[in-house]
Amino acid sequence: MIFEQVAVGGCRSYLLGCPQTLIGALIDPEDSQLDRYRALAVKHGLRIGYVIETHTHADHFSGAKKLAAALDAPLVMHRHAPAQFVGMRVDDGDSIKIGDMLLKVLHTPGHTRDSICLVAADRVFTGDTLLIGGTGRTDLPSGDPDQLYDSLFGKLLTLDHALSILPAHEYKGRESSTIAAEIADNPRLQKKSRTDFVAMMRSLDLAMPTHLTEALRVNISGGESVAQMLAAASASVPFISLDDLNGLVAARRNDTVILDVRELDAFKADHIPGALHLPRGQLELRVNEALPDPTVRIITCCEFGKISTLAADTLRRMGFQRAVALDGGLKAWRERGFALETGT
Repeated sequence: MIFEQVAVGGCRSYLLGCPQTLIGALIDPEDSQLDRYRALAVKHGLRIGYVIETHTHADHFSGAKKLAAALDAPLVMHRHAPAQFVGMRVDDGDSIKIGDMLLKVLHTPGHTRDSICLVAADRVFTGDTLLIGGTGRTDLPSGDPDQLYDSLFGKLLTLDHALSILPAHEYKGRESSTIAAEIADNPRLQKKSRTDFVAMMRSLDLAMPTHLTEALRVNISGGESVAQMLAAASASVPFISLDDLNGLVAARRNDTVILDVRELDAFKADHIPGALHLPRGQLELRVNEALPDPTVRIITCCEFGKISTLAADTLRRMGFQRAVALDGGLKAWRERGFALETGT
């Protein structure tokens, strides 16, 4: 088997391929590593035939939809997966044929309703069902400790104990374990009775993932995260430096509009001298009235430089091709000690 493990923080994803047919699959790809996966596939001469998600992720942004579209490969998930863009839905006992290799699907709900594990000849990709020294949590949407108990003790741990396990997360740098090692040493698997296991899982006091709501929204809908929107906007919008804008303000140039897109209270508290106020939320509705000349140079600004980047991108898409964003925002402007005005 051609095999590569890709680690990004605590996330683990996997490229595997058939050496005879050079057909490959990606398991649990992470959004920030799309170019890396493609480079690894080229390195091994693989054509990616499948992109597989072991479950709906709640703690990071999946790259599965983008990769599947870019590679013209089906996105594979369990039939209970809530995403509407899944290309091939699988069920317990199904097998995915990757060249001359087979990945057998085990439906292992508990961490999520749609969790699956994938069994190969000598290893099993366990998603978040079984981790090295732990298990997936059951307190996120569609999690269930009773179901996790059944998935572990009634299904996953009955496999060949020599199988390597390859989870979707690993936070201590370990590359793999075995089912035998986990049965012997995994603290959560020592709670062998259903009652004790469920009580343990329900008593865990775990912090919620940082991007829980956003990650679920993006991974289920196939939409964009705020970071993705900002990255796209930043790639299509020019910026002006603090020093250059300060020079324009000092010169009292009248051929440039400084557009403050913060809310009114923030604008009243302080703003760049001569700035026009137009909140980002009203931009599309009021821009024609506020900015009748589409050829004017517009410099958008906000507190940290993020909302103003989105605003400049919107203005450019509306035809204001000279819109640029202030690099750093009002926070950086204040820190430099540049002039400010108050009121309206």
